[in-house]
Amino acid sequence: MELSEAQEAFFVARRSRKDSPHTTAAYRRDLAGVTAHLAQALGTARIELADVTAQVLREAFGAFADTHAKSSVARAWSTWNQFFQFCLLDGLSAGNPMGAIGRPKPGPLSPKPLRGERTPEELLTAIAGGARRARAPWPERDLLVLALGLVAGLRASEMRALRRSSVVGRPGERRLYVHGKANRERSIPIEVPLERVIEAYLVSCEVRFPGLRFSDEGPLVLGSDGEGIGRGGLDYLVKQCFRQAGLHDRVPAGANLHALRHTFATRLAEDGANAVEIMVLLGHASLNTSQGYIDATGRERRAAAASNRTYRALEGLGGDGQ
Repeated sequence: MELSEAQEAFFVARRSRKDSPHTTAAYRRDLAGVTAHLAQALGTARIELADVTAQVLREAFGAFADTHAKSSVARAWSTWNQFFQFCLLDGLSAGNPMGAIGRPKPGPLSPKPLRGERTPEELLTAIAGGARRARAPWPERDLLVLALGLVAGLRASEMRALRRSSVVGRPGERRLYVHGKANRERSIPIEVPLERVIEAYLVSCEVRFPGLRFSDEGPLVLGSDGEGIGRGGLDYLVKQCFRQAGLHDRVPAGANLHALRHTFATRLAEDGANAVEIMVLLGHASLNTSQGYIDATGRERRAAAASNRTYRALEGLGGDGQ
């Protein structure tokens, strides 16, 4: 059997798991990236599954690792391990060679929240006040997106997956039902201030699109055309909010919308939430990931305290035990 046929069979078998399109696309990228190096190592684009030995796979992963970050290599290793487990269980392969392939150990979690104690408040105030200049300004929608990241901790894919029916409950007791990674669902309690942001946004939709009929199962977060906002549009929106609020220099490199989620998580940790509470609210699969926010927050507080220049004046002044 050709490798490409086995890979397609793998995706057919995963249909019952109802992976999100984002997850499926990531798996396909992981398989395709290493397969390209396998083709170079074997000197052919038509690769037989039986020809993918541990030795050849080790060479392909080595070449893949030369151009990818440690986290990307670790994710690709996991994808290929799942693929070969499927092949083994389905009788397509006699074994799983991934045990012979070195897997990078993930480094410690390094949260990337917005820098500056008051930055979230300054950002929300600026955007609510119309700081974002656009051809057709929509501050209610922009404020909703920022709030969903800062006080609900949503990922970009989760924001885009929200339906109008995702907001449930009586006023003052509402919750947000979120469809997260690996089809994990969670419920996030929302307080009155976020309720008001959502309500103001929904009213603005009626004003902005008077001829559009809104369904309960329609997307909650809309783009300028009245359709569900796209991935690129959402990322651009957040970048422009940072820039036009004059706060772009407080965003960690490469974080953008994820910086809002990390700010939500680190503030939870700073305010005393435990790892289980963080795991539930953020939809983490592992308690270790949630614990990492608590550990990282503690390290950062100690580092900040140690940077106090008054410590230099204390050097040599402390008791020496005599």
